[in-house]
Amino acid sequence: MNKWMEKFHLYKEKVDAWQSTKWARRLRISSSVVWNLCLIFLVVGLILGAFATAVGAGYFTSLIKDEPLRKKEEMRAAVFNYEETSEIYFAGDVYLGKLRTDLERTETDLANVSPYVIDAVLATEDEYFKVHNGIVPKAIFRGLLQDMTNSDTQTGGSTLTQQLIKNQILTNEVSYERKAKEILLAMRLEEFMSKDEILEAYLNIIPYGRNANGRNIAGIETAAQGIFNVKAKDLTLPQAAYIAGIPQAPFKYTPFSNGGVLKEGESLKHGIDRMKVVLYRMKETGYITEAEYQAAVNYDITKDFRQKETLPEEKYPWLTFEIEKRVRDILSVQLAEKDGVDLEALEKDDPLIEKYNIMAQRAASTGGYRIHTTINKDMYEKMLQVRDAFESYGHTYTNISVKDPITGETVTKDFPVQVGSMLIENGTGRILSFLGGRDYNVEQYNHATQAVRSMGSTIKPLVVYAPAIEYGVIGAGSPLADVKFNINDNGNKWSPSNYTTEQELGIISARQAVTTSQNLSTIRLYDQIKDKKPTDFMMKMGFESIEEDEYANLALSIGGMRKGASLEENTNAYGTFANNGQFVDAYMIEKIVDVEGNVVYQHKVEPVDVFSPQTAYIMTDILRDVMTQGTAKLANSRLKFQSDFGAKTGTTQGHSDSWLVGYNPNVSLGVWLGYDEQKLTLFHMNNRYGHPSVRINTLWSNMMNAMYDINPELMDAPNAFQAPEGVVSRSFCGISGLAPSTACEQAGLVKSDLFNAKVMLPTQADDSLVSSSYVVINGSKYRSLDSTPSEFVTAGGHGVSEDFIKRMLGRFGGDASKLFPNDSSFASNVVSEKVFEADGTPPAPVTTSLTGNTMTWTKSASSDVVGYRVYQVVNGNRVLMATKKEAENYSYQITSPGQYVVVTVDITGLQSGASNIATINAPEPVIPVLPPEEPVEEVPEQPVPGDGNGGGGEVIITPPVEPTPPPEEESTP
Repeated sequence: MNKWMEKFHLYKEKVDAWQSTKWARRLRISSSVVWNLCLIFLVVGLILGAFATAVGAGYFTSLIKDEPLRKKEEMRAAVFNYEETSEIYFAGDVYLGKLRTDLERTETDLANVSPYVIDAVLATEDEYFKVHNGIVPKAIFRGLLQDMTNSDTQTGGSTLTQQLIKNQILTNEVSYERKAKEILLAMRLEEFMSKDEILEAYLNIIPYGRNANGRNIAGIETAAQGIFNVKAKDLTLPQAAYIAGIPQAPFKYTPFSNGGVLKEGESLKHGIDRMKVVLYRMKETGYITEAEYQAAVNYDITKDFRQKETLPEEKYPWLTFEIEKRVRDILSVQLAEKDGVDLEALEKDDPLIEKYNIMAQRAASTGGYRIHTTINKDMYEKMLQVRDAFESYGHTYTNISVKDPITGETVTKDFPVQVGSMLIENGTGRILSFLGGRDYNVEQYNHATQAVRSMGSTIKPLVVYAPAIEYGVIGAGSPLADVKFNINDNGNKWSPSNYTTEQELGIISARQAVTTSQNLSTIRLYDQIKDKKPTDFMMKMGFESIEEDEYANLALSIGGMRKGASLEENTNAYGTFANNGQFVDAYMIEKIVDVEGNVVYQHKVEPVDVFSPQTAYIMTDILRDVMTQGTAKLANSRLKFQSDFGAKTGTTQGHSDSWLVGYNPNVSLGVWLGYDEQKLTLFHMNNRYGHPSVRINTLWSNMMNAMYDINPELMDAPNAFQAPEGVVSRSFCGISGLAPSTACEQAGLVKSDLFNAKVMLPTQADDSLVSSSYVVINGSKYRSLDSTPSEFVTAGGHGVSEDFIKRMLGRFGGDASKLFPNDSSFASNVVSEKVFEADGTPPAPVTTSLTGNTMTWTKSASSDVVGYRVYQVVNGNRVLMATKKEAENYSYQITSPGQYVVVTVDITGLQSGASNIATINAPEPVIPVLPPEEPVEEVPEQPVPGDGNGGGGEVIITPPVEPTPPPEEESTP
């Protein structure tokens, strides 16, 4: 201790001696001054720093004063509330594609992201991510200094947390206010979320340019699939580095152009150079080794870029857009209900509809929904194949002048025949497949779901025959009058006709009227029921275009709707018959699931009672005949399988539309052909393409056979339609529909068919028949007059009463003689009792001619002729040789020579003048011609046996003589 003290005193003495020197004293004074100055500067600096800090803090406070204090739940919800692209699925969870959107995004979690991606992002975007509390002060000050000095080098100062705040809570606005709020919220978010949560959210929201289809993309999973066609978890080091480099300048570094085309040259090199920068940063920060860096930086990344894929709207345009529309409709209703909007009011408020449609469209595109449809992928693609293979659509009209619906100007367009088809599962209403048209690039209109067309004769079972059965007005075989008429309702004149204009079938059954699609009988039946508003049945079956007062329009019964119906509506309605009278609304969206797996929409089957099971079965039984012997017979004959089908065809006026809807217990298939310009006709160039009816039958069978190839168990229903209790077969008088009477039985007029015992049975005895004598005029039967020559009268026939005639012709009236025309099934049994109104003048004569021994004559020009008399003229007098009824042939076989004439007789007994004379001359006598005599050899006389004198005579042999033919017959004018 003493030793150390001695050394201390020694050093002190030396220091004191040094300080006592002159230059040491000067240094001490100078250092004291410097020290004092330093103290002064330090104090001033601290004061200025405090002032600057106070000013900065005050300025910072002023920038964030309007920013509310956000709660944990609010901030987390905002961060995780990023848009995600919705996906579409075929039936059976078969992936179809993504819905159209301005920005595609598919969410993923951190566990499904390649470690290379995480390392590349941290090395490039936020080196201190794992240790900072949301911000890096030196980076902020560096960025602030660069900004204040307007430096050319802008390194940025945002952490991943700050970028997350900017994208999800704030905006991309460039301002100190936004930056101040970003800093504050980033520090606050770090308290509410873990590092992994922040990193996962960042990777899901950050933009990555464009994918191989040219669509804008965001999120690591979308980028991995859209650029390299791999999952995010499977990205390699070069791929991860390339993607991690994109966010700094997304549209500069993305490898694809706006159209999805791979960039070339310098444009592509920008992204590759950026990838190399990312790899270098990864090496410098220790995430990869030198060897890994060299391998990755020399890798040819261009060979990994995916090829352009076909988008759903490109491959399945009608399907994709139809799904979008239906999802939008579903979500718009949900959004309106959530807001407490009355749905009935919504339907009538166009601005409100538009508002919720826009909201629903956004939700559908960016809500990340998983949309499950009813469409069978194989069936849908098979329908497209059938469409493309069909060669008999018809003529394409070119350069047709039409008015542009937007500009109102007259333009020229080409119009090919369009097509629509739809397959629906009856029991559930699932739309299994549909066909929207021929070529989406030519016409985008969906002819299966959107096009509203006149239904033609396919409307008849729906609004006429099934309602009439339901009301108890008819049974399947009830008689109807297929006779022409003219009406004038409120100044509207109408003279309808059948498809064959001149055709009048007379009394036919309801079954036949449907089978051969008769118009006249259908209109007459509809007139009996229209006041009951049978259009209510159509409204129950989902026809949206039918109007409240349209039931009063008689033309509705044969397809004359004001607006029409879609193929979906028509096909769906026929499924009502297959469902025992219950309508099951067709649908395409099975369910919608949100990103959390919650089912936000699930379709529910809600059957609507329309017809009784009895009516449905009887109608089906009638429509079976359409398939087996009616207008759909060709389609049935071309099927490769046999099932219990009912069907109905339809053709609109001018052949602008052609329909065929058929169903069995399992499915309904509807097919339509027509032009978008409805004034054009399918009937054009029939010689080349076939009759429109043949075309629609062929196409329907092609479609049905193709669907059978995909799913035979579904398409070929194992069980036939079964008659429910109450459907019975009863006999009735075929011409009246009443219970058979003795006279009806004797006349052979008894028929039998199906009835609904609950609403109608033929119980009243028939009283329509009376005994009758009649004549035939121009193929029709009329009651004979007292003055009618008896030889032209058919006596003892069965006629009908005037009451029957009035009842059958109803208020429309008509020619009673047409009730039983010659081609009627009743023609040989019964005649009308209508009296023919003769003209009161002798009938016009006829002209005769001869062919051999057969004399023929022309038909008289008069309209009241009942027959003809054939006379032979002998010495100026006429001898009656024969009578011929008008219904017989106009010929007479002459058996002897002479002069003959024909006289015409009318219903009143008046005769015409004689025809020209037909003459057959008598043949001239035949004179035998003998050959010259020849010498006769003498022979010894021989006794002739049997000669009593023992002698005999000569035997002369004469050759046969050829007769001379008679002269040819001739006629004398």
